[in-house]
Amino acid sequence: MIANLGFGLLVVTFITAIYGAVTAVYGDVKKDSRWVESARRATILSFPLATLTVFVLLYLLATNHFEVQYVYSVTSLSMPMYLKLTALWGGQSGSLLFWAWLLSAFSSAVMLRKWDRDREFLPWVILVTAVTMIFFLSLILLFENPFIRWWQTLGGEVAAMFAPTQATLLTPADGMGLNPLLRHPGMIIHPPMLYLGFVAFIIPFAFAVAALITGRTDDRWIRITRRWTLWAWLFLSLGLVLGGRWAYDVLGWGGYWGWDPVEIAAFMPWLTGTAFLHSVMIQEKRGMLKQWNMLLIILTYDLVIFGTFLTRSGVLSSVHAFAQSAIGPMFFTFIGLTFAVSVGLLMHRWNELKSETPMTSMLSREALFLLNNLLFMGILIVSFWGVIFPLISELATGQKVTVGPPFYERATAPLFGALMFLMAVAPLAAWGHSTIKTLGKAIWKPGVVALIAPIAIFFLGVRNIVALIGFTLVALVICVTLYEIWRGSMARSKKLEENFFVSTWRLFGRNRRRYGGYIIHISMVFMAIGILGIEIFQTQTQGTIPQGSSLELANYEITFDSVAQFDTTGGRNVTRAVMSIYKDGNYIGQVFPRRDYYYESQQPMTIPGLRSTMLDDLYVILVDWQPISTIGATFKVYHNPLVNWLWVGSILFIFGTLVAAWPEKDPATLRATAKLVQAPGAAN
Repeated sequence: MIANLGFGLLVVTFITAIYGAVTAVYGDVKKDSRWVESARRATILSFPLATLTVFVLLYLLATNHFEVQYVYSVTSLSMPMYLKLTALWGGQSGSLLFWAWLLSAFSSAVMLRKWDRDREFLPWVILVTAVTMIFFLSLILLFENPFIRWWQTLGGEVAAMFAPTQATLLTPADGMGLNPLLRHPGMIIHPPMLYLGFVAFIIPFAFAVAALITGRTDDRWIRITRRWTLWAWLFLSLGLVLGGRWAYDVLGWGGYWGWDPVEIAAFMPWLTGTAFLHSVMIQEKRGMLKQWNMLLIILTYDLVIFGTFLTRSGVLSSVHAFAQSAIGPMFFTFIGLTFAVSVGLLMHRWNELKSETPMTSMLSREALFLLNNLLFMGILIVSFWGVIFPLISELATGQKVTVGPPFYERATAPLFGALMFLMAVAPLAAWGHSTIKTLGKAIWKPGVVALIAPIAIFFLGVRNIVALIGFTLVALVICVTLYEIWRGSMARSKKLEENFFVSTWRLFGRNRRRYGGYIIHISMVFMAIGILGIEIFQTQTQGTIPQGSSLELANYEITFDSVAQFDTTGGRNVTRAVMSIYKDGNYIGQVFPRRDYYYESQQPMTIPGLRSTMLDDLYVILVDWQPISTIGATFKVYHNPLVNWLWVGSILFIFGTLVAAWPEKDPATLRATAKLVQAPGAAN
């Protein structure tokens, strides 16, 4: 009965979404605001309906209703409660329902804003969000119903079906349990962050489509959705970083990013979203790139759907992807239709979206921002080609030929380097017009200071040309950014006779978007330090050693002390080694690499032993184990210099985005307030 309640709520939510889409368009066509208001309320109603549906599934997961196929496939009696609840997004059906629930939350939230100034956008925003909601709910209802149960037919066959006749309901004694790889704390947070980023980008896309349909060629839709876009970008960024941390802690290959197809599927909308955030500033400041911004948000929306398609259709082999599914063709059709309709609308309004201001200087800030966008598009093209090449090769030759990390690294490294250089130069360029002379005059002081970094690491023994270039760019971005902050604070301090630190604080408060962006730039170069360290200087060794023997790597000696094998709660068998770490002959601590074997799923999981400092990580993996009386144990050891700067940069990145996204008063509201203040004086 409870499963039937969940399915019934799902159907009602689906019908409500259809009603909202139809009545929104009908109300606009008939110029009857009552129908549009009804559609708005239906969109708001979709959230509590979807929430009840999710609560039903959570109840089934928490109370061990193993007669429900989804519950059986992702939970077990031995799992703690928090894992049972997070199993909501641990499988195909539940993750799609979770996606639809988040979409209903965002759609409902945007309906609660004041629409007095933007009433013409409302029906079309409802339509876009409702159509997307209808698509995901149809996938759940037709292919991935999380409420179907196990039945045994009269012929003795056992199958998962919705409502069979002449069959007996089966309730297994226990479930299969969640995939061990998904039991890491990072997977409790990583998927929700990724989904939040994906779903939130639908809101700016909906307003962009509304602007195209209504013919509003100003930047009002951008101003409305600015914070939505920033939050979407933050969530998607966090999802990528947390996914990297999960891979680093669980997959046991010594790295955080392997250019896996599913990693790239989430990375591609981040690229277009980042380009969009930069280029909308040009439209707001100069009335330029209106066509380009529309195209970017269309690409971001469809890349979000494309990324979901890749992970859920079964067309890719990945540790992140779900199993083979029949939903692939529907995804492909929906992507094609939404892209065609969106681009068709853009072409229809193409001439109306021409730039208000011509670009007169190739070194102006807007020109450098455009070059920044083109570099992001270059990385996108490389990533997209690498992902779809196996599919194309399979269609053409019958064999799936994949491309590996070396392809991506060689193709994207120069583009990332150019992006870092632009991060240093663009803030120094003026809007409208700049010259080499003015840029040179602005950059020479921080540039001279930045040269200290490559000179210092050269004398420390680093001769790798890529490392020298990379750290030079890192130092240049940091020096230019700090120099710009210092110049602004000093100018304000002298003008208003304020304390320097007070001026800096108020400067950030008055222009949060700009200075939040500066913090984000610094966080990005911190992350670049970690990437350079592990990509260029990582070393590794592997060996089979008896108890009491050691492996050596870098300045470390890793001694194998002991190994133990035992059962634990949660249905695990743990093989745990104890390793003593010595650096330059001095004892500095122990690490405990282990392998966990889950009886329920009959799957192992490798947990590395990790010793971390800001200088490096020592990453030890227990590869294999034999009785001590024979050959001992096999270990693989990685030395990862500077990798923790990646995680420090991620934390600073969150802070910078919060500063940039912090609400500011609408310029129109400020102007209206100013008029009210001036009015009494004018009357006198």
